[in-house]
Amino acid sequence: MIEFIPIGKVNLRKGQAVPPFLESLVAAAARGDKLDQYVDAIVSSFGFDTFEYGISATPRPDSRGLNYIYATTSVDWVRRYDRMGYIEVDPRIFLTCKSAIPMIWDQSNIRGHGENVDEFIDDARHHGIASGVAFMWHGPWDSHIAIALNSRVDTNAEIRLKSITRNLPDIVMFAHYFHEVFMLPGLKLGKQPRGAQQPLSKRERECLALAAQGMTTKAISSKLEITSRTVQFHFERIRVKLGASNRHEAIARGVQTGIIRAE
Repeated sequence: MIEFIPIGKVNLRKGQAVPPFLESLVAAAARGDKLDQYVDAIVSSFGFDTFEYGISATPRPDSRGLNYIYATTSVDWVRRYDRMGYIEVDPRIFLTCKSAIPMIWDQSNIRGHGENVDEFIDDARHHGIASGVAFMWHGPWDSHIAIALNSRVDTNAEIRLKSITRNLPDIVMFAHYFHEVFMLPGLKLGKQPRGAQQPLSKRERECLALAAQGMTTKAISSKLEITSRTVQFHFERIRVKLGASNRHEAIARGVQTGIIRAE
């Protein structure tokens, strides 16, 4: 489940330096101005269109739990991302969750990790996210902070790639300052409600209902006209969302919670 968070008050102590390119943002926050336009200006100066900041206080950022987000992408996209469970197939997440080194990606180097991943990439591209920079680092309470700067550009030409690489130190600095200075005051890490559960998608409910009728993976794939690998992927997500250790337990929990009916 994703919860939106606004930019909080400035969290700076005496003696903490602010890099020049962030001074206008900090000053605007101190005045109480709306800050989205200042964030947009900084992101644009790096050569990108939109910015996404997310923080998850779960053992893995792509697992069940409450995730906070601030984004300059459209609200419709963020809600769709949440509804479709894209956090579990977003390569910007699973390719960076074990490393803090930034990943520069585009349509030429991000594909090939599975049918469901490519479907996400196509949808993101349709919503103006075709390339970008993504990275992550780990914080207290098992938190993971994820950063993405996005562009409508499909492929990073050599000159653009050099420009992005040259800006990486400032991009990383911007992300850390954004987290520490603006986001931390509004977060309640370690205090998120227990039992928060992501709803199953329509396709996941279909797979679970068919499994409850005794159908195998192969039979379900034939019935729904999807690959067996996709069926297995759906069941992986179902198990995570329901907190089940196997398919039979997922079926039982689905019946207990009323997600599917017992036949």
